[in-house]
Amino acid sequence: MDILKQRKIGLLTSGGDAPGMNAAIRAVVRAALAEKIKVIGFMRGYEGLISSDIVELESMSVSDIIHRGGTILLTARSEDMMTEAGQDRAARVCDVLGLEALVVIGGDGSFRGALELKKRGVNVYGIPATIDLDIDCTEYTIGFDTAVNTGMEAITRIRDTSSSHERCSVVEVMGRDCGNIALWCGMTGGAEEALIPEDETADTKTVINEIIRNRSRGKRHNLIIIAEGRGGKGGSEQLAREIQSITGINARATILGHLQRGGNPSALDRMRASMMGYRAVELFMKGVRDRVIIYKDGKYADMDFEEALGVKREYNREIYDIMKKLSI
Repeated sequence: MDILKQRKIGLLTSGGDAPGMNAAIRAVVRAALAEKIKVIGFMRGYEGLISSDIVELESMSVSDIIHRGGTILLTARSEDMMTEAGQDRAARVCDVLGLEALVVIGGDGSFRGALELKKRGVNVYGIPATIDLDIDCTEYTIGFDTAVNTGMEAITRIRDTSSSHERCSVVEVMGRDCGNIALWCGMTGGAEEALIPEDETADTKTVINEIIRNRSRGKRHNLIIIAEGRGGKGGSEQLAREIQSITGINARATILGHLQRGGNPSALDRMRASMMGYRAVELFMKGVRDRVIIYKDGKYADMDFEEALGVKREYNREIYDIMKKLSI
């Protein structure tokens, strides 16, 4: 059957991958097929949209993927989509294919690309998927729970060897511009300090003084969490060197890196992804255009695309302050 003559929607994953993206893909596809709507997937995000690299997604296309990390549609960062020419071409592809909507699964950058398509007449739906939890309009983003659990499990193992050797462990987690992963890993891992981009109150001197103070209280090992965006490239290794140089305590740096992007999504990420994917199709069927699916106050909701991207949430020190009190 000619896909140009069928009622259909488009679907892509863009930006950094996040555990749970496949669960969202599955939900969108099966919810749409239940309404007799065809789903056209674009490979490698906006790159595939601009180049018309498409695949028709059937029910069996998304079979046995809910538990898999990554994204079956692949993802890439598109330089072309950052230009007006690329945005115009992407909108034309949607028009030529006769898409009634485009579902974008990704983070803030992906949503800003979708907003440009909205301005060009494309009906867009955004499903927030980023391990950093840095989309301010929603209290949850797909992938965050899995990333934190991956970090926590690694930190727990590092604590075991750190305790045995009476070391100070500096663990670098992901988070270039946002410290949510570092804060959550710090709290759940029992860390003494979490260095994040949003709050530079604590510096190297503060960390070293705290390590010395805790050692004087009888603590025989130390755990410091640092977000990748704090201190620049090699920040964790530099901090470990300074701690050892000044205190004489054996200090080791461990960089978790993209380990936190991979792995099977947690039950929470699968649930959130499935519900958000279903909600996107539900809004489409109701004729509600241009929405971002969000999770707020314990409920699934939606916001206008431009309004959603205009939300700016202030940094709240509560988790950090509690972590510090519990680390004494």
